[in-house]
Amino acid sequence: MILQGDKDQPGGPASAGGATLDELFRRAGVQSSGALALADPPNRQDFTDHAPRRLTYAQADRAISALAAKLCRLGLQTDTVVAIQLPNTVDAVITLLAVLRAGMIAVPMPLLWRSHELKTALSKVGAKAIVTTARVGAIAHAELAMQVAAELFPVRFICAFGEDLPDGAVPLDDIFAAEQPSIAPRSLRAGHAADHVAVVTFDVTPDGLVAAARSHAQLMAGGSAVFLEAGAARNANILSAIPPSSFAGLAASVLPWLLDGGTLSLHHGFDPVTLFGQCQDHIGGMIVLPGPALAAIGSAASLAGANTTIAALWRSPEQLMSAPSWRGECVLVDIACFGEVGLVAMHRGPEGLPAEIPLGPVGRHNPAGAALETQRGKHGTLALRGAMVPVHVFLPGANHGFEPTYAVDESGFVDTGFTCRGDPSAQRLIVTGPPGGITIIGGYRFRPAELEAQLAAADPAATLVALPGGVMAQRLAGSALDHITVRDRLLENGANPLLAGAFRPRGQANAA
Repeated sequence: MILQGDKDQPGGPASAGGATLDELFRRAGVQSSGALALADPPNRQDFTDHAPRRLTYAQADRAISALAAKLCRLGLQTDTVVAIQLPNTVDAVITLLAVLRAGMIAVPMPLLWRSHELKTALSKVGAKAIVTTARVGAIAHAELAMQVAAELFPVRFICAFGEDLPDGAVPLDDIFAAEQPSIAPRSLRAGHAADHVAVVTFDVTPDGLVAAARSHAQLMAGGSAVFLEAGAARNANILSAIPPSSFAGLAASVLPWLLDGGTLSLHHGFDPVTLFGQCQDHIGGMIVLPGPALAAIGSAASLAGANTTIAALWRSPEQLMSAPSWRGECVLVDIACFGEVGLVAMHRGPEGLPAEIPLGPVGRHNPAGAALETQRGKHGTLALRGAMVPVHVFLPGANHGFEPTYAVDESGFVDTGFTCRGDPSAQRLIVTGPPGGITIIGGYRFRPAELEAQLAAADPAATLVALPGGVMAQRLAGSALDHITVRDRLLENGANPLLAGAFRPRGQANAA
């Protein structure tokens, strides 16, 4: 499924015919088949089944082929949409690449999404399969996927890693036991493979949920922007605490790893003790983590050595200019993320202060085709265009219907909704606020009207307010006669745990 017209749009891909993500992986595997490719969080058994996995490129390649072949044997065809909801583990990366190797479209979904959000999102893209895991912590994700599938007619298969799977789920753990490469049918498509839709991610806009479709080439443009700004050496190690469930997560971790050809080590959630230990074991390369975590990781970052680059992802980029000066031994690159529209990667200045966003072409290493350009729109909001920016939503042509979509002007710029002020003489922009009508909680974007509707279904008398939340942008606080009952009803109705967490018993910290 080609994103028709992208390369003809201003800011679209400058040329066709680049490599696909699978081709990048295969190249790295040919060069370093015995080298370590992927490493699980060392505390994997604390939150999901099985001991931590460590796969060489050859082992990862066999697992990818085995899963791709299994998906094809289920009868899933080229361009079938396969949803993925997994923790930040080896399984998630293998699944992503397997879906692409099978010629299908991967739809990674945030781990905290529950039935309400899953049903809304998957109904938009017509997913026919969900790949998940038996459990993450106390949540039975395979059971959750089965419940969602029962209400969505197009979903035909639930595939899952882990133990004690529900009846009807397709087990996947056997793919790691494959000793010989499996053969997945080659998909025959017109045009260049890199111009086909590879991944669909979901953005929350003031108008509703948008399914952002990206080709391999667009993903490559985003990953290259981070990779080049970080100045990572070939075959270097990458440690990532950002899950590959969004464009930023893919561009900041999986794509640099594929371009780099080294080892991708993963960290799930944010466990400072575990992450400190992983930093101690990490030599050179890059450490990718949430920007608000810089304060907590500062001491550990020095343990990684001066040859390490810290890549800090800011999902609330308006916070960036007020971030404290960086005094760590490592080089720091800030990644300002504007929902699913695009991102800007920038080195910290000589005083350790965040850099301002360039007005116009972005990046010290700006390849042909301009991965990104910025402008301040007529409403005072930041607009982006370039090779990484999605011009179309999924399915192609949906822009012309009644579903929420991105605002694309006649020059190909997409409005992010983030307010900004400009300095034309210095050719710089400063982001000053998030999009109107959006609340950002723990890195997740919500529409207040949607939250209020879910709350009203649980308790019409309950109230909710978004409060300043320090490093995590905002936090939710709820008020009700019976907090526990409201929380339980929200969870039963499939609400996000961050919403339910607003009604924790008084006196308890919000674990979400």
